[in-house]
Amino acid sequence: MHVGIVADLREEGWPSMDLVAEALAEALPRLDPPVATTLIRPASPHPLHALRSAPVPALDAAIRGWARYAWYPGWVNRHPGRGVELWHVMDHSYAHVVSSLPRGRCVVTCHDIDAFRSLLVPPREARSALFRHVTGRVLRGLQAAARVTCDSDATRRELVENGLVPAHRTVTVPLAVHQDFLEPPSAVAEQAADRLLEGVQQPFVMHVGSTISRKRIDVLLEVMGALLAWRPSLRLVRVGGALPPAQREMARKAGVAGAIVEMPMLERQVLAALYRRSALVLLPSEREGFGLPVVEALACGTVVLASDLPVLREVGGDVAQYAPVADVGAWTARARALLEESDGAPEVHAGRAEAGRRWSRRYSWDACAARMRDVYLDVLA
Repeated sequence: MHVGIVADLREEGWPSMDLVAEALAEALPRLDPPVATTLIRPASPHPLHALRSAPVPALDAAIRGWARYAWYPGWVNRHPGRGVELWHVMDHSYAHVVSSLPRGRCVVTCHDIDAFRSLLVPPREARSALFRHVTGRVLRGLQAAARVTCDSDATRRELVENGLVPAHRTVTVPLAVHQDFLEPPSAVAEQAADRLLEGVQQPFVMHVGSTISRKRIDVLLEVMGALLAWRPSLRLVRVGGALPPAQREMARKAGVAGAIVEMPMLERQVLAALYRRSALVLLPSEREGFGLPVVEALACGTVVLASDLPVLREVGGDVAQYAPVADVGAWTARARALLEESDGAPEVHAGRAEAGRRWSRRYSWDACAARMRDVYLDVLA
């Protein structure tokens, strides 16, 4: 069997999507019997696409839209991959590519239904006619796939209950934690972490992810403000790029602007080194499709406090800690209790860390690849 792993364009720079495509492409050939893979990830031909924020935002959006929705499907059609029997689109927001591939031989992984909220009945958010037109094309590609794999049962349930894809063409295949988070980081990664954390006192708390609205950065900043009133030396290490202007203003109003250490997306081993030094990882999202930072942090022995969502309960089990979505008081109280525990009850804290490591090992890429192979065999049959 030979599978083409269709990844996001290189210039998209979406670390989680790059990770799942690369990890699956590496894991499938390790199976017995192995599955041959070709990672399909071309570079955009437009020289300005590499600029993540062009001087004119509308121009930037137009270039990225052209590359993703017009150029990429045609390129895949012209360069199908030698010997490829089945194609797996790893990011549902690229599902429109399915229309350019052989019918009945495509699998798409759906990470969440966020992109389709404006198309639901009734709509969950207002969007422009252009957005809904483009998203409708993506949805038609998703619906044309022979199978749709979902990262979690919660995402699969949402997909089916909202009538987006029939249940018999969906299957849950959980994502996995990369080996880099399960093994001690290299000396090089440790040195890189030292440089990044220069001047940052311990303990510190972490947030890993983008700044899109569903990540609830506003809640993160308010909780951090309340924690600073209790422990002024505390710092927030935020991995995922700089806050946009509106969120910077929120940070200023919350009195936490000087307590935030902003970092770009990092190499996995360096991120693992930061996780291991963090006292607590916060994930206050209001919606998630899986929540990779939960299992990554648990694999590193770091305590996680996450929003009490079905999907995060599914991923973090009883070893992660939870607080109600957007309840700043509850989040502050639980975060403070966990930080106090790490100081005053180190044996309890160590027990949480070990439980997290054990739990995370159920999310292996070899297990994910084996389940994906079953899906591929079913499709080809």
